[in-house]
Amino acid sequence: MTITTTSTDTARAELAALLPGQVLLPGDAGWEAGRLGWTVSAAQEPWAVVTVEEEEDVATTVRFAAERGLTVSAQPVGHGATTAATGTILLRTRPLRGIIVDPERRTARVGAGVKWGELLAAVAPHGLTGLAGSSPDPTVVGFSVSGGLSWFGRAYGLAAHALRAVELVDPSGQHRRITAENDPELFWAVRGGGGEFGIITAVEIALFPAPHVYGGRIMWPLEMARPVLRAYRDVTRSAPDELTTWAHILRFPPIPEVPEPLRGRSFVSVEATFLGSSEDAEELLAPLRTLPAVVFDSMGTVPLERLGDILQEPLDPMPTQEVSWLLEDLDVATIDRLVDVAGAGVQTPVLLVQLRHLGGALSRGSVEDGPNGAVPEQYQVFCLGVPVSPEVVAGIAATSAQVTEAVAPVATGRTFFTFLGAETDPSRAFTPRSLERLRDVKRAVDPRGTVRGNRPLLPAALPAQREA
Repeated sequence: MTITTTSTDTARAELAALLPGQVLLPGDAGWEAGRLGWTVSAAQEPWAVVTVEEEEDVATTVRFAAERGLTVSAQPVGHGATTAATGTILLRTRPLRGIIVDPERRTARVGAGVKWGELLAAVAPHGLTGLAGSSPDPTVVGFSVSGGLSWFGRAYGLAAHALRAVELVDPSGQHRRITAENDPELFWAVRGGGGEFGIITAVEIALFPAPHVYGGRIMWPLEMARPVLRAYRDVTRSAPDELTTWAHILRFPPIPEVPEPLRGRSFVSVEATFLGSSEDAEELLAPLRTLPAVVFDSMGTVPLERLGDILQEPLDPMPTQEVSWLLEDLDVATIDRLVDVAGAGVQTPVLLVQLRHLGGALSRGSVEDGPNGAVPEQYQVFCLGVPVSPEVVAGIAATSAQVTEAVAPVATGRTFFTFLGAETDPSRAFTPRSLERLRDVKRAVDPRGTVRGNRPLLPAALPAQREA
């Protein structure tokens, strides 16, 4: 049965009766805030919002949607929010926060609502880590099933490849536990293909040894961008897999939320993590230590539960405007072009231009590991601004275009799934072969398009947007 405009109110009332006190509808108090994800610039207009309290609530909602020709999306926090959630029943899975750590097997069962900072705090006492990214705020599930580029990816690979089992409610409303043994094709797809194949309630992930992590951030005035980024390139050329280094061109806005020493100023920085001793790390970072004019240095032992302190990314919801590209190399000419368009003396509202060194285990994956089995590119560039006005939107777009042109000679046209920003089309994140295989799995497991991820694999085949 398909919902018609005349029966929409009746259907919403039925859903509210199924899950008393858990359903938020258009017009309700709190709707305007409740419909949005963390990325508030994604103008989501869901059909309804359901906050789940237990896994059975997910099954109840999915069955309701399947019976009525509606669609369902999952969003515990909303870091990857896009307009694809418009017209769906949006499930808030943040309350599913269970964590069970098995230090002997080096695994953890993690509920769909568990954030990375919460998991790291739970596993750190065992000298273990998960493959967390730069912020403690995204959920383990959302980050992992979307690929997941970690601080420790050069040593251990993508977070998606650390998945050992996925518990989900399938598009028919049935609970399933998916592994490589019982459903290899679906398991392949969820290890990086996003939330298109069911509503995930928990995952089992592999944990990795991290008895000592050395790292932090070094900052210089932005006028030092050219020598710093060239030294950064030199460090990456000989870096072992245990060393991950990122670099930033940073512009801090003149607002009270920014600490006084940084407020309104611009810098170039290099951030690092090293799975090993402080002495070995400093030897590897030596090319950076010869550079003068350091204004900030937080290098030292990093408690795993404080991994997010290295970049200190914002935790509160905010609008974003971004672009990202994978690079086959980072040569001096590319560095010089980037500095020319984003360095000192350039007026731009872009807050950061980031470079990430890839390689290592990221490049050694197999096509059978998941949709992004191997990442041949050696670097990534990422450009981000906060679109607070039409003038700022235009300025961010202009600088983003200049950055894109600057890296064009070494860019491959791809990026990571989690760096697609507002794009709903996932094709830039996958090879054509992987994308078609993902679409085949989607057609097989969800022919009616009941489940919708942030970036639908088959947008033309999904039900039409319902009245919001």
